[in-house]
Amino acid sequence: MNIHLDLKDNSYDIIVERGILEKAGEHINLNRRVLVVTDSGVPAIYAQTLAKHCKSPIICTVESGEKSKSIETFTKLLHIMLDNDFSRKDCVVAVGGGVVGDLSGFVASAYMRGVDFYNIPTTLLSQIDSSIGGKTAINFGGIKNIVGAFYQPKKVLIDPELLKTLPERQISNGLAEAVKMALTSDKELFEIFENKDIKDNIDEIIIRSLNIKKSVVEQDEKESGIRKILNFGHTIGHGIESSVNMEELFHGECVALGLIPMCDEKIRPRVVSVLKKCNLYNLIDFDWNIISEVMFHDKKADGDTVAVTTVNEIGKYEIKTLKCSQVIDMAKSCPGG
Repeated sequence: MNIHLDLKDNSYDIIVERGILEKAGEHINLNRRVLVVTDSGVPAIYAQTLAKHCKSPIICTVESGEKSKSIETFTKLLHIMLDNDFSRKDCVVAVGGGVVGDLSGFVASAYMRGVDFYNIPTTLLSQIDSSIGGKTAINFGGIKNIVGAFYQPKKVLIDPELLKTLPERQISNGLAEAVKMALTSDKELFEIFENKDIKDNIDEIIIRSLNIKKSVVEQDEKESGIRKILNFGHTIGHGIESSVNMEELFHGECVALGLIPMCDEKIRPRVVSVLKKCNLYNLIDFDWNIISEVMFHDKKADGDTVAVTTVNEIGKYEIKTLKCSQVIDMAKSCPGG
């Protein structure tokens, strides 16, 4: 399956194909210096499989988890490229999940004002969502994704076979982003979650999610309008991530909790039921003061107000501007709040 994301000069293909990692050299020009970035949680064979197709590969394995999205890791990778005489003709390839993709893309955007970047996502979350759209970033000052750039990859290769080594909790982590997109944009996708076996339909879930995001990004590459719907659940979700240990709850688990208050009460039971089916309904204690503080630093915030996406009917959304205090009150009023 070839999905073309049309952004004029920044257009690229997203190829979804089982076994495509073994054929990466057919789709990416690897006859140059290639910085292959992966992390300690990704099976080493994935980066090694890519490297065997490269003329001059350097594999850099960062520590697994959000702590690697730091200014220290960012500068470390830049030093590796500089020390190995990377030129503007060379490239960076991410082989990993959202952390690796965000970090690698930002490194590629910064080195010599931009070198080619390719993404080979290995987690469900990154295959469904974060590998496309061009958002790259690191965390800074305790705020998630506050320093970064919009920098589109040249190509994205998605191999669902790589999900076979993924722990069940990471599968659930990725499903949160698909549930998010189903709620805002695809009633039929939501019904797949409700009525069908998720694992048996994972390829369709990936492809439908990618097509939703592709359509949104083509209309609004840099989040000046409709792209804000992709942040559905993230305003509260990012606050939860900052209020708990970033390793205690995964990103998708936090987003799932952030979705519930933004859904109308009449559909909330169906949403909670799907989240439970996906093992995404976690009730824990939050520090609401930290969540409120993070919300003020949200990229969609303007003073004491923030743009949020709400869903009153499955498959239909509304973007509203609310006071941060209103959003907190909505979250507190939900079960577990």
